[in-house]
Amino acid sequence: MTQLFYKDQVLDTLAQRVNVAQFLSFSPNLEPRYSRIFGFAANHHFPSIKDNILALLKASPENSLNIRSFAPDSPQGNEFIYGLTDINEILLNLNRLAQKGLYTIVNETIDVNDGGVSGVLQNSRVEFAPGVIPRFVENPSVDPVPTYPKEIAERLLQTVYGFLPSLNYPPSERVEFSIHPKRRGWKNEHTIIWEIQSTKKDNISYSVTWPNAFSRLIGDKAYGLLIASTLHDFVPRTTCFSRNPKLGLFTFGTPTGSEQLWIRTCPAVQDPGKFTTQRGWTDPFNLMNNDDPTGQAIPSCLAQEEVTAVYSGALVNTTSGAPLIEGVRGFGDNFMLGTQSPSKIPTAIKKNVLSVFSKLSSKITVSRFEWVYDGNRVWIVQLHTGAPVSSDKIIYPGTPSTFISFDVHDGLEKLRKVVLQAQKTQQGINLQGNVGMSSHMADILRKAQIPSKIIPQ
Repeated sequence: MTQLFYKDQVLDTLAQRVNVAQFLSFSPNLEPRYSRIFGFAANHHFPSIKDNILALLKASPENSLNIRSFAPDSPQGNEFIYGLTDINEILLNLNRLAQKGLYTIVNETIDVNDGGVSGVLQNSRVEFAPGVIPRFVENPSVDPVPTYPKEIAERLLQTVYGFLPSLNYPPSERVEFSIHPKRRGWKNEHTIIWEIQSTKKDNISYSVTWPNAFSRLIGDKAYGLLIASTLHDFVPRTTCFSRNPKLGLFTFGTPTGSEQLWIRTCPAVQDPGKFTTQRGWTDPFNLMNNDDPTGQAIPSCLAQEEVTAVYSGALVNTTSGAPLIEGVRGFGDNFMLGTQSPSKIPTAIKKNVLSVFSKLSSKITVSRFEWVYDGNRVWIVQLHTGAPVSSDKIIYPGTPSTFISFDVHDGLEKLRKVVLQAQKTQQGINLQGNVGMSSHMADILRKAQIPSKIIPQ
């Protein structure tokens, strides 16, 4: 005997516990069954089908509805209609589906591109991404899908959106959810729950890697610093200005005590040294428009409080497991650009930097971070993740038949052109000069996976 499955009944049961998308449901004779509309009691029914639909349309932030149909003996594979805004068209479709003997659920349209994210909570782990439905986790993805500890995911989302997601569920439950900048759903909250299932404990580990879909949304530097701020107390206070009109300003980090700011363009994917970083205030949106007129490369810009730099530099993880720490006295912007050679860093400062590395590495795989020492503590001003590839003076391993010699005094932009040449001809690149393994020059070669090394002069 075929077991009957009423999707709207399941939705009604779920709505007794959590915030669900606003909905109405109808039987094949168009009798109202269940409903959840903000401002009305559960399962409130209006005088007519049209009145029901008009109330739901009015309550929907987009004034748009979907229709899902089902048969209790065959709940899957039935017609689904998305994004209806005209009351007459909605009524026509409801009547047409009813004549086929189908049950219908009418729910508010929720735009997956509203600036929010969707994902899954399971066993105190969270996976999420923007521009998708929760079940994106079942499908192949262009980018890696990070698996966050619940407390880190909550801090990230609370920082970016300004509210704590409603994800207070026990490890025994698998929860599909979406989070939205605007309140919505029948309880008018920011978190909507789509499904809750019982689950068993597993041993899947955490994995926080980027670039990923969320880091592309807010910008690579912003994402890295957000991750750093969840693991380390001393990330300079930073405000992120997004070009996405659906995302507001957000601020994170610890005040440094300085009134001076650094304005840092924040590309979707790391592109070392290509876009503007400057000391002192300038309009972030003018800067982004000048650096990236098309709006494709730079999703945001950061205004970061300055750290008084006694020493500054970068740490690069190596294949030997012994991190390389380089830097200079004072500000490190020229060192990072490859126009200033590394200086000797005092042992005590190196120990402090290593301590920060150990703390970060207990949670994520650190490939590199930029640091500033203010005389008391080490601050993180940029963080990147990934498996180590460098060792000694070898930036990226490989054995091409020939190497192109590049004079570091020729600068980053010329190096980018030489990288394109090397990729076409399958050559390596030798950096001729006294630059750091943690400089932007070395970073460009690592990112491009060009066999390369530094030849000190």
